[in-house]
Amino acid sequence: MPDTGLSLDDISKLLVWTAVAIYTLAFMAYAIDLARRSDQAAKMKDVATARTLVGVASGGRSQTIDEVRAEEADAQTQLEAGLGSRRRYLWARIGTSLTVLGFLFHVGGDVLRGIAAERVPWSNMYEFALTGTMLIVAVYLVVLFRYDLRFLGSFVTGLTIVLLGGAILAYYVEVVPLADPLKSVWLVIHVFVASLATAFLALAFALSVLQLMQSRRERLAIAALDADEGDKPRRQGPRFLRTLPSADALESLAYRFTIIGFIFWTFTLIAGSIWANDAWGRYWGFDTKEVWTFVVWVLYAGYIHARATRGWRGTRSAWLSIVGFSAVMFNFTIVNQFFKGLHVYSGLN
Repeated sequence: MPDTGLSLDDISKLLVWTAVAIYTLAFMAYAIDLARRSDQAAKMKDVATARTLVGVASGGRSQTIDEVRAEEADAQTQLEAGLGSRRRYLWARIGTSLTVLGFLFHVGGDVLRGIAAERVPWSNMYEFALTGTMLIVAVYLVVLFRYDLRFLGSFVTGLTIVLLGGAILAYYVEVVPLADPLKSVWLVIHVFVASLATAFLALAFALSVLQLMQSRRERLAIAALDADEGDKPRRQGPRFLRTLPSADALESLAYRFTIIGFIFWTFTLIAGSIWANDAWGRYWGFDTKEVWTFVVWVLYAGYIHARATRGWRGTRSAWLSIVGFSAVMFNFTIVNQFFKGLHVYSGLN
């Protein structure tokens, strides 16, 4: 009778699909958390509006606006201090628990793929996506021990679902022997560090997106306070933003994660040059992959330099962070799949 048992790679795929399903449940829990935060923010706004109306009725509108601004500042101070604490957002806690469970299945799928291939599981696009998304979730969960960033949960799980699910559907290949240039210790070091850099830069990207949204809300909130009574109020964006740290606090966190990711990316660039010399006898050859890796490095170097020395803060620094991560994703997807060069290790025909 033929052997109908599952191979290690088949079990790996099953575990990965299970992880995607659990991440989807986690994404839903985090989305419910943001919706409940919106309800909480609406109550906060109703209280602030009531206090303002009382002030207007008593003829003390300017004083009341100052009081509202002071209360907003006090609330933001408490929120920023709460980054290191654990507020009792029930659905966020459920989402985090599901993320941990999905991560365990994710690790199992990644490890079994490596055992089936008898090497590290990151030699083609499918395996790099498998390991890279695992590290994004790992960095997010580890960071939670220091900062309460559960408001990023929907982004982290959503990005993981898209990249991991897309990789299984579009990039999956059977286990094959390594190409000769990949038979090097630099495969272990270079690609792993690049994946780790991508994980930190992904968190910085998410924070930068929220920073832009929060910055716009803050500007419109101040404009609403200063507006005449007859002016039509403008929508200030999603209400859950009122429960998040200020734009400055989000920018500071994004900058810290970018610094760490940039250090790892710098090592990736150096290690790649050393590996290229071992494999092809030259450190740099203007290969498409090499050029785009350097482009990413320049973008983030410019971001760090401009923010540190030129005072580029606020929306300009956020957009640099977003453009930088977009280049990282372009480097992984478009360059790997459609550009010709020596780094043709996507595993796709």
